[in-house]
Order: sequence, then C-alpha cells, then structure tokens
Amino acid sequence: MLNPIHVDAIVDLAYGVLIVLAIVLIVTLEFGIGLAFGLGVFSAYVVHVVWKMARFDPDWMTQAVEETVEETVGETVEETIGETVEKQVKEVQAQVQAVDERVDRRPREDEVEEIIEDSTENKSDQ
Repeated sequence: MLNPIHVDAIVDLAYGVLIVLAIVLIVTLEFGIGLAFGLGVFSAYVVHVVWKMARFDPDWMTQAVEETVEETVGETVEETIGETVEKQVKEVQAQVQAVDERVDRRPREDEVEEIIEDSTENKSDQ
C-alpha cells in the first residue's frame, strides 16, 4: 500500500509539471490555448490544496469561516453600537441642556426667601 504522504508529494510534483507545461504552451503555441490549459491546471491545483487541507486538518475550513464571520460581525456590531450610542449621547445631552435651562429660569432659594420676606413686609405695612 502506498504511503499517503508519498502520494501527496507525487501529486504536487505532477501539478508542478503541468504548470510548467502550461507556461511552455503559452510561450510556444497560441497564447489562448496555453492560458486556458494553465487556468485549468491552476484551478485543479486549488481544489487539490483545499481537499488536502481539509483531509489533514478537518477543522481548518470551519475555523477559517468562523474567524471571518467573527471579524465581520464584530466590526458591524461595533459600528452599529457606536452610532447608536453617539445618537443616544447627543439626545441625552440635549435633554440635560433643556433641563439646565429650565432650572436656570426658576428662582433660587435665596430669591424665593427675599420674595417671601418682601411680601410679608408689604402685608404688615398695609
């Protein structure tokens, strides 16, 4: 029985030879024929590499997708929360300013005492 590592090495070498053959075809024959052959070999090699990665490390694809999703969702959530918090902070600041303006319009305690004293003095003078 063949050793899987030897089979993978032979397949990788075969793909390398096919890629070199595609380059030779591009140089010697028509550009389109060599390019089509080269793209076919390259796409088959990509499929082979993905299959090999999945075979040697089954969690590889899951981890890659999981990391990508975490990054994308994390960035989206941060942006959304950041915008929402900014809006809420602005609304709260506007409300605080409105309350401050209302509080500033109301008489202070010492002014109220003066008004009460003045009104009691005016009643006693009459």
